[in-house]
Amino acid sequence: MKLLLCVAALVAVYCSVEAKITSPKVQVYSRDPGEFGKDNTFICHVSKFHPPDITIQLLEDGVEIPGAKQTDLAFKDDWHFVLTRSVAFKPEKGKRFTCKVTHGGNPSKEYVWEPNM
Repeated sequence: MKLLLCVAALVAVYCSVEAKITSPKVQVYSRDPGEFGKDNTFICHVSKFHPPDITIQLLEDGVEIPGAKQTDLAFKDDWHFVLTRSVAFKPEKGKRFTCKVTHGGNPSKEYVWEPNM
């Protein structure tokens, strides 16, 4: 009977930890409306994720853009986290700008910036 209770307790703990894993919501946008050849800021806002083990990269044609800045990790009352990464960029026609997010042990996902032109 004690063994059964121990196993039940371990399953309950495992399930409660697994329940707290939440995939991030990702928003990719620019500070100003996208216009080719004009200086702008590329922003990737990642929210509603748990646990806080996350990496955000801002890429131009698959290569990380140097000089990116990141906010401090913040969290809401429900322990879901928020993080924003941004970098100065000048969109050019034919270039592909993406935000690559790796959360926990999950495969990376890329989110494409779409100029609103």
